[in-house]
Formats: sequence, C-alpha cells, structure tokens
Amino acid sequence: MHGVRVTIFAAALTALAAPAEAKWLRADTENFIIYSEGTEKSLRTFAENLQRFDATLRMRFGLGEAQEPNRLVIYLVPRAVDAGRLMTGKSGSSIAGWYSPAPDGSFAISHRENVVIKGTPQSQQTLFHEYSHHFMKRYAAAAFPAWFIEGFAEYYSTVDFTKEGRAEVGKPVYARAFGLLTMPKVPAERLLLERPGEMRNSGQTDVYYGRSWLLTHMLYNDPARAGQLPRYIDAINRGEDMKKAATDAFGDLAELDKELNRYMNKPMTFRTTAEPIAVPGKVSVTALPAAEDALLPLHLERISAGSDDARLSAVRDELKALSAVHGGDAGVWFELASAEWGVDDDKRDIAAARAAVDKALAIDPKHVRANVLLGRIMTAEVEAKADPKAEDWNAVRKPIALANRTNPDDPVPLAAYFRSFLDQGRVPPPIAIEGLGRAFLLAPENIGVRVSYAFALANGGKYDEALKLAKAVAFDPHDGGQGEQLLAQLEKMRERSNGRTSAAETAADE
Repeated sequence: MHGVRVTIFAAALTALAAPAEAKWLRADTENFIIYSEGTEKSLRTFAENLQRFDATLRMRFGLGEAQEPNRLVIYLVPRAVDAGRLMTGKSGSSIAGWYSPAPDGSFAISHRENVVIKGTPQSQQTLFHEYSHHFMKRYAAAAFPAWFIEGFAEYYSTVDFTKEGRAEVGKPVYARAFGLLTMPKVPAERLLLERPGEMRNSGQTDVYYGRSWLLTHMLYNDPARAGQLPRYIDAINRGEDMKKAATDAFGDLAELDKELNRYMNKPMTFRTTAEPIAVPGKVSVTALPAAEDALLPLHLERISAGSDDARLSAVRDELKALSAVHGGDAGVWFELASAEWGVDDDKRDIAAARAAVDKALAIDPKHVRANVLLGRIMTAEVEAKADPKAEDWNAVRKPIALANRTNPDDPVPLAAYFRSFLDQGRVPPPIAIEGLGRAFLLAPENIGVRVSYAFALANGGKYDEALKLAKAVAFDPHDGGQGEQLLAQLEKMRERSNGRTSAAETAADE
C-alpha cells in the first residue's frame, strides 16, 4: 500500500513541476509573501487585492496600518484540486484551500482558478476565508466559539472592491445557498453549542458553515440585534456557561432559530466603505532563481505532508535527485535535511539529516532555519550520550542564537531557544521566557508557542494571563481539542497553587 502511495505522490510532484515554461513568481507586500505561477500582472493584482483586504479588516477592527514583521506566506497552486491533494495526499478532495499555523511558520495554500458562481471568484473567496482565520488568530485576543470562527471567515470571504477601491463587506456567500435551501437546517441551539466535527456528514457540515455565516451576518447587520454579539463574546471570556451566555445575549434560542430562518429569505444588505481602501506600501514581483523555482513544488509537498512518512520519503527522494542538479543551493540541502528529519523518530536517519544541514550551512552559514534545525539535530545527538555535559547543551544553543541574531523577527529561533532548556531538563531562565513571549507576540496563532508560553506564565504564578491565552483557543474547531485540554490543565495548576486540589488528585496527576 505504501509503495503505491509513494508512486502516486512522486507522479503528482512531477506533474506539478513538469511544465518547462512554468516559472514561480514571488510577490512581496507589507504583510504577505505570495508565491504563484502565471503572469506578473495577475499576481500583482492579486497581491494588491489581498493587501487591500488586510487593510479593510484592520480598519474595521480599529488596528493601525503597520508592516507585519512576521509576514504570512501564501502559495497559489494552479487548481483547487491541487490544493486539496496537498492537504489530504489524495486526489479528488473537495478542499479548495487551507491555512496552517504550523510550528515552523504559518502559511496558506489556495489556487488560481477564476470560477465565479456569483459575485467574486471562488479562488479569492477561498483565500479571504483562510486569511480571516489567520487575522483572527493573530490579532484578536479574545476567545471565540467555533460557529463564530467559521461564520467570521465566511462573512469576510466575499469582500470585494469597486473600481474606485471601495470595500464591499457582507455580500452573500452564494456557494452556501444550496446547503442552506435544500438540506435539513441546523437549529440555532446546536449551532451555538456544538462543534462542526460533531456534524455527522459533509452535508450537515456544509449547512453548519452556511448557518454560521447567516447568524454572523444577522448579528452584524440587523439593527435589532446591535450589541448582542459583543455581549455574548464578553460573557464567554468571563467564563460563563455557553448556553447561559447565548440566551442572555440573544434571548430564547428557539425564537432566534425562527428569526434566522426568516432572515435567510430577506434581501441581503452589505456595506460599502465611504472612501477607497488604499494599498499600503509597495508590491514587488520577482521571478525565482532556477534552483528555487525547481525546489518550490517539493517544499510545498514537504510542508503539507505533516507526519506522513510515505509522503516525506517520496519528497526526500525527489530532493536527493534535485541536489544532484542544484547542489550549490543552500535551500535545496535545507529542504532535504528537513525531509530526513521530519519522519517518525524510529525511522529517522539523524546522520543523513546532519550531513544535509551541514551542507546547507557550508553554503550559507547564516541560513536561519538551517541553524535552528541544526540545533534540533544536535539535541538528539546530545540526548543519545550517556552523560551529556553543560557544554554540550551550550553547543546546541549556539546555532539557535545565531539564527535569532540573523533574524530577530522570526519566532522559530526564539521558541527553539526556550525549548532547549526543557530538553536539557532545566527551568528556562528569564531571558528564554522573555524570548518566548516575543515569539508569542510575533506568532500568537502558533499553538505550540501559545501552550509553552501559557505554562511558562502559570509556572511563574501568572494564572490569569495564562488562562486568557488558553481561552483564546479553547473553542477552536481546528485544533482537535488541544485548547480545552490546555485550559483544564491550567485550571488544575491554579487550584493546586491555591491548595484546593486533594492529595489524591495531585498524586494522580503526577
């Protein structure tokens, strides 16, 4: 079975990289790095619209315009099915785009197909939906329920701009019309109190997204409901019961459901900004050098593979072949080292990963991510020793510190430096905790950094701050329940510190 999968993935990689005339372009804006094939004109237009969309969200939520030091990386593949295959590893997926707050850097994958059902192209709606998730995770400090996380992303996915550049906000999501009109409705109470994963089939999940959007639209635009959403969110963040928070803010949930059904049949209103939304800063578009151009499809496959050993093995073999052609490029050797390192511990070839990362650093000694990876590999080497010394751990931290000095705005070296003390079995010193706090400010969407920082705060007795961080992800429909587990652990830590945990519970925890 694995052999068949490897063959399929290798063929897919070849197909994605095959056209000789296809050249990847890179667009740089104040807040994004975007990679795409196609024409420079189309990429520039897309980048300007995305930057304008970011400016619209910032204006709506009272955030000042500022260049983002840790920019989101976006990849535009040719077709929606290509984005789906990257996520699932299988052909035929209905997923058209996705966002990942990955430990080594957040990224989004969308496509360039300009299919228009009604309104804006589906490719734009897909990316605006995914970026709305990123925007909420990065800039909103509050905790949000699952339905609103999806409703918010759907609501802003249809933002469009007039010829003058004015933003149109709140247009209907026509792609959800079929599910809303023909499928069994999700009652408001289920919508408010259940996660999307609890829906039994894809049809119900589609209705969940549609109803979430519809409720969000109504709460944003119906004058009779003004102020209810902020009160509801505030109650959740104070720790009130979910059902009580909903009924206190919205009234009887059965009546809310009836009103939502009536709202669906009313003409949809949307808002247009009074002034055009300017594109802040400049947009530059450059062609990738030959080595990076050949490497990018393999990089996409690696970062999409997650812990799938078969996919990582396939891309590793492709990278080995590429290193024979572009052996003078540090990025090629770093990708190979990352693929070697990414497989399960029992299948990992540490020596091969070390050899590849050493070659990357021989070419570019200040390669930020290669230095971080070297620190991780050295950690495994030190842990394999019978009696590691303090100087061994100091050596581990040396390349990580160099990575931080090279790019102080990259959160990954900061988090790695903190982690190195935990790996050593030491309590991280204040400078490492401060660095972790800086990493959190740069990438609050990174679950690993958030969890580490929450526990670091709790260990320092700052339970209120720690619990606030945990609550912000406790209802996230994408995190598999990690936020709820984190919240429960921190609550137990606070009870223990206050002497409210029994000896039996403490012993059980230990």
